[in-house]
Amino acid sequence: MTSVQARISAVVGGTVDYETGLDALTVAPSTEVNPVLVEMLREACDRLLRGGWQPVELHRVVERRGRPTHGQLVTDAVAAYLRGFSRATVDQRWLAQAETLGAHVWWTADAGYLDEITTRWRSDRVTVLDTVLSLLTVLSEVPPVEILVPPPGSPAVGGRRSGADGSGRIDERLLDRVRALLAKAESSTYPAEAEAYTAKAQELITRHSLDEALLVARDGNRTVVPFARRIGVDHPYEGEKASLLDAVARANRCHTVWSPELGFSTVFGFDADIDAVDLLYTSLLVQAHRAMAQSEPPGGKAGRARLKAFRQSFLVAFAIRIGERLAGAAKAALAEATRSTAEIGSPQPVDLLPVLAARDEQVRETMRQVFPNTVRARGSRVDSREGWESGREAADRATLPGRDPAGS
Repeated sequence: MTSVQARISAVVGGTVDYETGLDALTVAPSTEVNPVLVEMLREACDRLLRGGWQPVELHRVVERRGRPTHGQLVTDAVAAYLRGFSRATVDQRWLAQAETLGAHVWWTADAGYLDEITTRWRSDRVTVLDTVLSLLTVLSEVPPVEILVPPPGSPAVGGRRSGADGSGRIDERLLDRVRALLAKAESSTYPAEAEAYTAKAQELITRHSLDEALLVARDGNRTVVPFARRIGVDHPYEGEKASLLDAVARANRCHTVWSPELGFSTVFGFDADIDAVDLLYTSLLVQAHRAMAQSEPPGGKAGRARLKAFRQSFLVAFAIRIGERLAGAAKAALAEATRSTAEIGSPQPVDLLPVLAARDEQVRETMRQVFPNTVRARGSRVDSREGWESGREAADRATLPGRDPAGS
C-alpha cells in the first residue's frame, strides 16, 4: 500500500481528520495522488455495481447523500466499468440506465482523468480533489443492496420476461399514449379534464395487463417470471409518498418493500405492471402536490407547524383514498375483462381469477426470496383534520378506470 493510498484510506475511514488529509493531498505531487484517487474511486464504484446497485440508483443515492458533482463522477465510473464488457452480454435494463445517465468515456486517458475533469468543470485542483475524496467517503457508507438486475458479467435471469414481445415492458406505442395522457393530466388546470386523462391512461394500462395475463395462460409453452425495480421516494414526507406508491402498486398487482434509509421502495411484479406503477405513481404525485398547493393554509413562521401537519395529513388521506378507489376500479376492470372474454369465446377459455392468483403468488414468492424478513411499517399520524379532508377530496377527483370522469 502506497503512502498516498494509506492516507486516503485513513481519511475515508475516519482515522484522519478530513481537512488535514485533504491538505496533505493538495501539496503532494499530482503524479502520485491522481492515479491512486482515480483507481480507488473506480474500485469503490465497481464494488457497488457488482454488488447489485444499478447505475441510476447509485447516481441517485450519492447525490442524495452528497453533492450533484458526485453524481457526475459516478456517471463516468459507470462508463469506465462498462468498458470491460461486450454490450451484447449486458442486461438491457442495466444498459438503459447507463444511457439515461449519458455514461460514455469522454476522457482521453485514465491517467489524466482528474486533469481533464478539472478543465471540463472549469474548476481548480483543490476543488476536484475535495470532490473525489468526499465521494469516496460517501461510497464507503453506501450499504449493500439486493441484486435485482444481473450486473455486467453475471448470468442472465432464467425465464422469459413478461410483455408481448418478450422485452418485459409495455409496448412502446402504448407507453407513448399513456405518457401523453398523463402529461395532459398533469398540466391541466381543470380537475374534470385531468381526471378524464388519468382515467383513460389507467384504462389502457389495466386492459394491457389483463390481456398479457390471458396470453401467457393460454400459451403453455410461454414462461414469464416476475421481477423487481427500485423506485425513488424523495423527501420531504417520504413515508406518506411511499404509502401512495404502495397503494398504486397493490392496485396493479404488485407489492412493495419500503427502505427509508435509502429513499426508495422496491416494487415486485411483472415488468409491464411495474412500468404502470412507475408511470401512475409519478403522475399522481404531481397531481397530489398541485392539489395540495391549491388548498393548503398560509405558511410563515407562525403557521409553519400547521402547514407541515396539513401537508402530511393531506398526503396520508390522498394515499388511503386513492387506494380505496383503485381497489374498486381494479375489481370493475376485472369484471369487464371477464365479460369480454366470455362473450368473444375462445377454443381455450381461461378463468382470469386463478390466473391472477397464480401470478400474485409468483410475485410474493419472488419478494420472499429477496426480502425473507420484512417488518410492517407503522401508519403515519394525522394531525390536521383540514389536511385529511382536503387530501380525500383531491383523491376523489382522480377518476380511475371504469369510472365516469365526474367521479363518485
